[in-house]
Amino acid sequence: MENSRRPSRPKENNEFVFGIRAVIEAIKAGKDVESIYIQRGLTGEIILELKTLLKGTDIPVHNVPIEKLNRMTQKNHQGVIAVISAIAFQKIEDIIPTIYEKGETPLVLILDGVTDVRNMGAIARTAACAGVHAIIVPSKNSAQINADAIKTSAGALFTIPVCRHQNLHKVALYLQECGLQIVACTEKTNDLIYAPDYTAPTAIVMGAEDEGISNEIMRMANHLAKIPMIGEISSLNVSVSAGVILYEAIRQRQ
Repeated sequence: MENSRRPSRPKENNEFVFGIRAVIEAIKAGKDVESIYIQRGLTGEIILELKTLLKGTDIPVHNVPIEKLNRMTQKNHQGVIAVISAIAFQKIEDIIPTIYEKGETPLVLILDGVTDVRNMGAIARTAACAGVHAIIVPSKNSAQINADAIKTSAGALFTIPVCRHQNLHKVALYLQECGLQIVACTEKTNDLIYAPDYTAPTAIVMGAEDEGISNEIMRMANHLAKIPMIGEISSLNVSVSAGVILYEAIRQRQ
């Protein structure tokens, strides 16, 4: 399977844009913003303009004390710092039709609350090796795609599309409308990962190691599937789990 976009231009690290007007212009120019930090209690017409602009985006916003901003940069940040992403985020609504147009069967990975950057990188590396068409992450409660994530991915984050959305439940519904089955990888079932038919269009959901997949996603999933555990240790690292279930999908598709 081929990925549905050209590789991103590599960057060595995330960049900062600071100052309210500069951040506004960066957003209007279509820069891929990883997140924005705004000083708590900041008011005024220009900050209102920024907040209004942000309402129409998927950019995570963090309201923080000024000390946090001062640690990020010693320059005159005016109470606002934007972290520019090291990759260009894509839209799954653009990717799915392209996959079908190529005559391929979609295989998508949804990461629900995976916040560790090294897990993110390791999962992306495995996904790229397995031919996954795209990775979907939430706008909030997701690992930052920074230099550590990119290094752990062995550069895979520059080659596989990453899509960021505010509401994973709505994205999952969209995928179902497009003919994809939702397979939630969870220990909260008796059905093993070998039961689903992965030769069909599929989106596999992996959850956070501490909380797992959200109940909202679990309720609407077409299949719940668990990895069999035989030894005394009853759980795997999420990046390892992702590899196990992805390669079961690939085994069925060969």
